[in-house]
Amino acid sequence: QVQLVESGGGLVQAGGSLRLSCAASGRTFSSAAMGWFRQAPGKEREFVVAISGSGASTYYSDSVKGRFTISRDNAKNTVFLQMNSLKPEDTAVYYCGARELGRKVIAITSADYVYWGQGTQVTVSS
Repeated sequence: QVQLVESGGGLVQAGGSLRLSCAASGRTFSSAAMGWFRQAPGKEREFVVAISGSGASTYYSDSVKGRFTISRDNAKNTVFLQMNSLKPEDTAVYYCGARELGRKVIAITSADYVYWGQGTQVTVSS
């Protein structure tokens, strides 16, 4: 069983930055690809970015490419999402997801993730 806890959300002005963290339990954290998804009110959960188990591979949605950076520290069982140049349309609840242990390859659909955090709110004001 893997438990995920997100932190770092908040209110920021457009153009500002936030850094989200996702702390995972379990000693086999490095064996699972991780991803960030977001869900705005009235919209479906959408893919933001994912990182492979080793951290060597990443994949970004077009909407955040060049502004967001994902990284992971397997020694600390933590995934980070650095968000720069934030826009009002980035406002959403951000969820950290983990694939099934042993699934190290990146996935971009939420159905491929079996563990989820509780979410952290990010609000960007104009």
